[in-house]
Amino acid sequence: MVGLMGAGKTSAGRLISKALDLPLSDSDPFLRERYGATAAQIAASEGADVLHEREAEHVLAELAGDPKVITAAASAVEDSRVREALRQAFVVWVDAPDAVLAQRMRAGDHRPDFAPSVMRARREPYFREVADLTFDVSTTTPEEVAEGTLRALGSPARDGG
Repeated sequence: MVGLMGAGKTSAGRLISKALDLPLSDSDPFLRERYGATAAQIAASEGADVLHEREAEHVLAELAGDPKVITAAASAVEDSRVREALRQAFVVWVDAPDAVLAQRMRAGDHRPDFAPSVMRARREPYFREVADLTFDVSTTTPEEVAEGTLRALGSPARDGG
């Protein structure tokens, strides 16, 4: 799963993970477990470049392992190695208008400050490049994203998933 911060990658990813009976690997817990810090803390103490390298590391490490649902930090798609590796995966892009994403971002402090329009300008071409399926989450619930993804994968949703 790819998309800008606040798009709901984790919410939809959890549902897909449960329905497919696969582990979920999310960038936020990965950073906390591996580096003992949130994305915002890493950005503040070590800089955005270090954070983005670690977010790309998350995707590359998980794609090299056993099958799982991966919710990737948006910056990961800027790395050409990640985009190349994603060619072997089924990639869902969750997106919403900038105003919706900005509103959602006010809910948490574990992420660095972000301006959706600036990040969109940098990352949207890459999201388009890697995405097999796209959802507008301003009009689609996480459950609908999961159902649509499972349909596209040819895997029926299980009860409760």
